[in-house]
Amino acid sequence: MSRNYLNRYQYFVNNQGNFTIVPGIELPIKGTDKYVQYVKGKDRLDKISQQYYDSPTFGWLIMQANPLAGGIEFQIPDKFILRIPYPLTTTLQDYKSAVDLYNLYYGQQ
Repeated sequence: MSRNYLNRYQYFVNNQGNFTIVPGIELPIKGTDKYVQYVKGKDRLDKISQQYYDSPTFGWLIMQANPLAGGIEFQIPDKFILRIPYPLTTTLQDYKSAVDLYNLYYGQQ
């Protein structure tokens, strides 16, 4: 897994080459996670991702860790405390493990 990019959709392509539904994956809370207060109209997930992960491409991972923030960045309430799953490498491994577990339980669609 590249530190600068992860094609998270690669896990959701069926044998016919079609994309399947991407499930909501729960990321475990770790003692190393970071927290930041989101300021609507000022903060952006790509900037937060850059700050914590040295890459702007992991905003989706921050959203994945914050299901109560809404489904998309523009739904995040002002002054919402975002959990930044940290460190990145461990979090990506957690994500992959959760996808594998999902596929074990429900099969690849």
